[in-house]
Amino acid sequence: MNTITCLIVEDEPLARNLLTDYVKKVPYLNLIKACSGPLEAMEELRKQPVDLLFLDVQMPEVTGISFLKSLQKKPLVILTTAYSQYALEGYELDVTDYLLKPITFERFLKAVDKVSQRLSSNGVVPTPAEKPSTEAPSYIFVKDGTKLVKVRWEDILYVEGLKDYVTIHARQQKIISLQRMKLLEEQLPADQFIRIHNSFIISLNAIDSVHKDKVQIGQAYLPIGDTYKKSFREFLEGKQIG
Repeated sequence: MNTITCLIVEDEPLARNLLTDYVKKVPYLNLIKACSGPLEAMEELRKQPVDLLFLDVQMPEVTGISFLKSLQKKPLVILTTAYSQYALEGYELDVTDYLLKPITFERFLKAVDKVSQRLSSNGVVPTPAEKPSTEAPSYIFVKDGTKLVKVRWEDILYVEGLKDYVTIHARQQKIISLQRMKLLEEQLPADQFIRIHNSFIISLNAIDSVHKDKVQIGQAYLPIGDTYKKSFREFLEGKQIG
C-alpha cells in the first residue's frame, strides 16, 4: 500500500493537534512528526525526506516562507495560516494548496487530494480501497487573540456578528474572533445551526422559545430578520408535531 509521508510544522499547540487529528483520519497519510518550529523540522528532514509538509507561515523563529525558501530539496507543501495575504507568495513558491485558519476537515481533505493527484504522476497513488474518513469533527478551533480555542458544536448557543468580528456565545465562555460571519456560517453544520438575522446564527438545540419576531435562548432575545423569516418559519413547520 502506497502512503504519503508528511511533516507538520506549526508553533501553536492547538493548531498542531488539530492537524494531527486530521492526518490520522486519512489512512494513506503517514505522519512522521508534528514539529513546533522550522528548526525541529529541519532536523527531521535531515534524518529522512518526506512527501508533504503542512507548513505554518507565522512562526517566531523563522517564517514558513523563509523556511521553505531555504530547503534545497522541497517536498510538496500545504501552507496553513490565519492571514490570506501570504497566498500569492505561497503560490509563487509552487505550494500545492493554501489553508486559511480555522481549517475545516472538508477543506483539509481537498488539499490532501490535490497532493495525492500531484504525486500520482510519480507512481505514489493512495490505494483506492483506503478512502479518507469523511466523519466530520464535532468541534471547531477559533482564533481568539493570539490563541486558538476549541469550541464544541454542542456548547455553542448562538453567534453574533459585528463587521469583521464574530462573538461566539457558548455555555461556559464568550469568544471574540476576527473573521467574517459568512465564513463561520459555512463551517457550522447546517443540521444544527440556522441563521435568523444578518447578525445572528443560532443553535437549534439551544432554542427555548420562538416568538413572532424573536427567538429566546436563555436570557437573550434575538431578532428574526425579515429576509430570514420565511426560511426559519418553514424550518420550524417541518419540526412541528401535530
